[in-house]
Amino acid sequence: MATPIASNFTRLTSADLLKFKRYLIENIGRSMEGEQLQIGDRAEFMKQRLQEIYVQTKVSLPEDIRQQIFHDILDELTGYGPIQPLLDDPDVSEVMVNGPKKVFIEKNGKLTKSAITFDDDDHVLRIIDRIILPLGRRVDADTPTVDARLPDGSRVNAVIRPVSIDGPSITIRKFKKDKLSIQQLIDYGSLTPQMAEFTRACVLAHLNIVISGGTGSGKTTLLNVLSSYIAEEERIITIEDAAELQLQQDHVLRMETKVANIDGRGTVSIRDLVRNSLRMRPDRIIVGECRGGETLDMLQAMNTGHDGSLTTLHANSPRDAISRMETMVLMAGMDLPLKVVRQQISSAVDLIIQQTRLKDGSRKVTAITEVVGMEGDIVVLTDIFKFEQTGIGQGGKILGELKPTGIRPIFSPRLEAAGFKLSAEIFMPPGGINLGQRR
Repeated sequence: MATPIASNFTRLTSADLLKFKRYLIENIGRSMEGEQLQIGDRAEFMKQRLQEIYVQTKVSLPEDIRQQIFHDILDELTGYGPIQPLLDDPDVSEVMVNGPKKVFIEKNGKLTKSAITFDDDDHVLRIIDRIILPLGRRVDADTPTVDARLPDGSRVNAVIRPVSIDGPSITIRKFKKDKLSIQQLIDYGSLTPQMAEFTRACVLAHLNIVISGGTGSGKTTLLNVLSSYIAEEERIITIEDAAELQLQQDHVLRMETKVANIDGRGTVSIRDLVRNSLRMRPDRIIVGECRGGETLDMLQAMNTGHDGSLTTLHANSPRDAISRMETMVLMAGMDLPLKVVRQQISSAVDLIIQQTRLKDGSRKVTAITEVVGMEGDIVVLTDIFKFEQTGIGQGGKILGELKPTGIRPIFSPRLEAAGFKLSAEIFMPPGGINLGQRR
């Protein structure tokens, strides 16, 4: 077998090592053609073939370089290339590839630049293809953006040229293999035991709940936790762009959108799925995220007997969430007066839970707000719980307290009818001072 580069490692440049690595990958790929192996056997077979091909090349590399090349090749062939170690690291919550030479990570709430790099743009594109092809999705110059998921449920977004000017980009939002429990959120300081008891009662009493928050604030995590309260005997239908919810109940029907085929046909949108779900006898409809016209269908479902629905949306406060829903309803193309839209929202949504990623990287429920109804043309909101920041501590840590406002929700009789008579202490602020805010 011909050696592609000189065997004297002292003369090898980075370009030589890259060429050698590609040579090994190509030869292993050819040797795997026609092999029918299980995943575990496949990985072991690759290790053996890699060693055999390396010996045949008669190239002698220093042991540390050889081990690194072997490791890179196996990650390339069995995982997701250079970013595989980041995906394996449980402390890394997000991986951001801004072109081949700039890879950033979020670790323990902090953004840092990683030392990991790709070879070139084509290398990044190969990893994107490896992620999306098993899902039947595609990305090309005509469709330069794509949403997908990894087998573990982690969310993936990829953007290529011409939209991504500096080279192909990958953003991966990782999800913990072990789903967080409500007790863990309490231990992390994301919410209080009183807030947890209140939200549990609201879910079990079939209130319609919207989780509002910014990007990376923890909306999906909170949605997973709240959904865990739903009874086993209920039929749950989840609707997402890329399936990532991790419901534990047995009777769950998961649906995700479908992009158009190469002829531009066959699209199945969130809105299509919401409409279809109404014909599937759901006890609960959970929409991973409302982004557009499907919001109108979701509100109509909530208003026509499908109580207990849950969804998330991007907004920075409960009041902003109302405005965002108004905008998204109008995106449905229906020529509805704004007052009618607001009436739809106020009669459909019972509770808005605001999830926030604070400047120190921590994530908290910063408001639990009741949608009371309409006063004139305005949707009235009342805070039931609220986070009050008191200062900034050592290392930039945000200091503050999650407090009840002293106001009992108007829907309290619905909670009691469902068997939840919550004690007055849950809603009583420290010192008995009424901090309630109606907006």
